[in-house]
Amino acid sequence: MSAEPARRETFATRLGLLATMIGVAVGLGNVWRFPYMVGRFGGAAFVLLYLVFAVLIGVPALMAEWTLGRETRRGPVGAFQRGGFPGGRVAGWVLFAGVTAATGYYSNAIGWVLFHALGELARGVAGIVSGGGGGPTGTVAPGAQGLGTGSLIRGVAILPPDSGFSRSAFLLQVIMTGGVVSGAVLVLLKGVRRGIEGISRFFTPLLFVSLTVLIIRSLTLPGALEGVHWYILKFRPQDLTAAVAMAALGQLVFSLALGGTFMVVYGSYLNESDRLGSNALLTVAGDTAAGLLAGLAIFPAVFALGREPGSGPGLIFTTLPGVFAAIPAGWIFGLLFFTSLGGVAFLSAVAAFEVLIAGLTDNTSLDRRQATFLMAATVFLLALPPMVNMKVFLPWDLTFGSGLQSAGTLVAVLTVGWAMDRGAVLRQMAGVAQGPVQRGLHLWIRWVIPAAIFLVGGWWFATEALPVLLG
Repeated sequence: MSAEPARRETFATRLGLLATMIGVAVGLGNVWRFPYMVGRFGGAAFVLLYLVFAVLIGVPALMAEWTLGRETRRGPVGAFQRGGFPGGRVAGWVLFAGVTAATGYYSNAIGWVLFHALGELARGVAGIVSGGGGGPTGTVAPGAQGLGTGSLIRGVAILPPDSGFSRSAFLLQVIMTGGVVSGAVLVLLKGVRRGIEGISRFFTPLLFVSLTVLIIRSLTLPGALEGVHWYILKFRPQDLTAAVAMAALGQLVFSLALGGTFMVVYGSYLNESDRLGSNALLTVAGDTAAGLLAGLAIFPAVFALGREPGSGPGLIFTTLPGVFAAIPAGWIFGLLFFTSLGGVAFLSAVAAFEVLIAGLTDNTSLDRRQATFLMAATVFLLALPPMVNMKVFLPWDLTFGSGLQSAGTLVAVLTVGWAMDRGAVLRQMAGVAQGPVQRGLHLWIRWVIPAAIFLVGGWWFATEALPVLLG
């Protein structure tokens, strides 16, 4: 294994490390994507499988990706090759291309969130100007949806239509996505410690505070308990289908930012003294808690407001504004929530860009500044197709957000479990304290996680995809 490059930047503090890792993992994955995936794939059955996968696959897979990154001190393009995976350089570039495409649609979704934050602010300003205090004072406004700002800003206007084309939605997305990409450039040019780690320490705690406030209000809405029952108590064994299992596994990979990309790069910035096991446990716990809290904030409100839990990617944007409308001065809480969510989601976008920048700086003659601007322009162009409508956005999300990331996780654990030197892997995972637990963990990464990914994927393909292909 070649020596660590002398100028490889690392995290400054453990607090900053955990805030960054949890912030990257949470992102939109567990606050935006987790609830709508729960709604589309079985409710409580999906949640149960997700929790099982988080413990049995999430923690060891995260340790494996950090091990790969810290041992090689490279992003995915160089890490798989240095780790000894056959065709590792090709696999790295394939994942690089997938992250590039995924970052485009993900930046769109962040733009939706930030637009809604602006909408809540506009609602508050309009209420203050009109003397109404910025919103209702205790009851859900009839038909409340979007941002509740009337003609000033319509909350759902930025979302892509289900089909067809909306010029106004497209232009709004272009503006907001351009802002997200530009903001990422400013942070990335500052590097890991001053840029990424700095904003992580602010936005990650803020999101948990706003989720707590939202849960309290959501649970006090009339009819909210029906949503709680559906979310965590209404379990039926027949709901444990291949599609639900595949969706839960894909969501875990997405929400933990696995996939042989994000966490490999961030693993390359870990100090040698950072303990992978405890940090992985805390990261998975924080990420999972965010998803469960988001569901607890959203599904009681979905049922209280008479909405459809399986309504898809627009779920939080058509439900939560109704909750904010039921809170005195609710626009303040809406602004807090959408701002903090946008901030944490922005951390994941920054991580995605970091994968791309590391891929170029590690493997080409481009410096960090040149790579940053090149990838910003590329991502913005690839963000345009998913803006058209949900018939483009949803397949884009499932392909690059679940499918390719699950494949990347498989490549990462195969590299660590089979291609890398066993002694190097154990040293990275446990330091000098190498005992039966660490050796068992290595065997788990080597055999069980790849088998689980193959079994779930094969089950899904045989029962869901193959019948469609055969007509």
